[in-house]
Amino acid sequence: MSTGRVGVDDTIDDDTIDDTNVDKDADTIDDGAHAGGGNDDGGDDGVDVDDTIVLPWWQHPFNIAVIAVTAALLAGMIGWMIGDSGNRRDASAVDVGFLQDMREHHEQAVAMSFLFLALDDTEPGLREIARSITFGQGIEIGRMVQLLRDFDESEVNEGDTSMEWMGHSVPVGEMPGMASDAELDELATTTGAAADALFVELMVRHHEGGIEMAMFAAAEADDDEVRAMAASIVDSQGDEIAELERLVD
Repeated sequence: MSTGRVGVDDTIDDDTIDDTNVDKDADTIDDGAHAGGGNDDGGDDGVDVDDTIVLPWWQHPFNIAVIAVTAALLAGMIGWMIGDSGNRRDASAVDVGFLQDMREHHEQAVAMSFLFLALDDTEPGLREIARSITFGQGIEIGRMVQLLRDFDESEVNEGDTSMEWMGHSVPVGEMPGMASDAELDELATTTGAAADALFVELMVRHHEGGIEMAMFAAAEADDDEVRAMAASIVDSQGDEIAELERLVD
C-alpha cells in the first residue's frame, strides 16, 4: 500500500523552477516585442506631430493680471493687520489724494513686475528686484487702503483726474511715469536681454514719477504716517533706480 509520501526523486528542485520562470519571462518579452514592434519601417507611419505651442497657465496675460490683483489683495490684508487702525484726525486733501493716486501708481508697478517675472531668459538680479517690488509695494498698498479707511475716505480715486492735490491735474492713468497699455503689451511679448532693457526703462521712469509725487507729499501732507510713508518711498525707489541701472550697464 502506498504511504502517500513523495520520494526524493519526485522532489521539485528550486533551480528547475527558477529556470522555467526565466524561460517563460523571456518568451513573454519576445512575444511582446513581436506584437508591438513588428513594423520594420520604424513605426512612424500615420503619426501626426502637433506643433502647437501651449503657454504655461502662469504666462497667459489674463492669468498674470489675476495674480497681480490677488497679490495686491493679500498684501492689503497684511498691511491692514500690521497697521494702526485707531482713531485719526481729519486728513487733508494732500493726504487723501496722495494715498489714492499712489495706490494706483503702485498697482501698475506690481503688475509690470509680474509681467517681467513671466518672461524667459531674463537677468536674475532684475528678477529679484521685480519680486521685491511685488512684495514691498503690495504691503504699501495695504497700508494706503487702511489709512484711507481710517480717514473715512474712498479707497480709490473716483474722479476723472489725478494729482489735483499737487496743484496740477492730469487725466486718470496719466500720472508721471505711468506706462501705456502699448508699452505693457510690448513688455509681455519680449524675452531675454531686450526684456531686461525694456523693464529697466519702464520701471526707472515709473519710479522717477513716483518719487516726484512722494516728495511733494513728504513735504506737504498733514498726517505723520502719510509723510513718513512718502519719505520712505522716495528713499526706497531711489535705491532701486540705482540698482536697476547698474544691472543693465
